[in-house]
Formats: sequence, structure tokens, C-alpha cells
Amino acid sequence: MRFLLHVTPTVQRFNQLIREGKADALIKKILKELKPEATYFAEFRGERSWILVVNLKDSSEMPKFAEPFFLGFDAEVEFHPVMLVEDLQKAGIKKLAKKWK
Repeated sequence: MRFLLHVTPTVQRFNQLIREGKADALIKKILKELKPEATYFAEFRGERSWILVVNLKDSSEMPKFAEPFFLGFDAEVEFHPVMLVEDLQKAGIKKLAKKWK
């Protein structure tokens, strides 16, 4: 199942890793391991954020995707299930609309 993984590292930990010259290598190591479909770096609520699009076969894979960020960056990690337009088309929106008028 496709998820949007929203990662927010703590400012203190990330600043420390930047000052030590270790942030880039750790990010590359994690991304090489997780192989996300896409990765974006942005700002949310005034904080550094990373958005990854990942595919999980099973909920038991959540630690595989979250722990590198928890342990490496003291990060907050959120999983949000997402769909492609093709998935939405399979959902049967018309039937649901009729059922729940």
C-alpha cells in the first residue's frame, strides 16, 4: 500500500548533525535503504520536513521505515495512506454516493 511518510527531525538533532558534517551521509544511507518512490524536502509549520512516497506490503514494515528517522534524527514520523487516481476510480465513489445520500 502506498503511503506518504512525513518526517520532521528535531531542530537540535538535525543542527548537530549538520555541524558535525554527518547529516548528508545519514540521509543518503536511509534513502538508499528505503528506496522511496519519491522524496521531497520542504518546510511545514516552520520546521524542516521530508515527504517520502513509500510502498508497504504490510503494516509490519512500519518500523523499517520509521526507525531510521526516529533513531537518526529524533524525528516525528507520520504515515498517511494515499491513492493514485486509478485507485480512486476503483473505489466505487458513485455507489458510495448513492448508498450514503
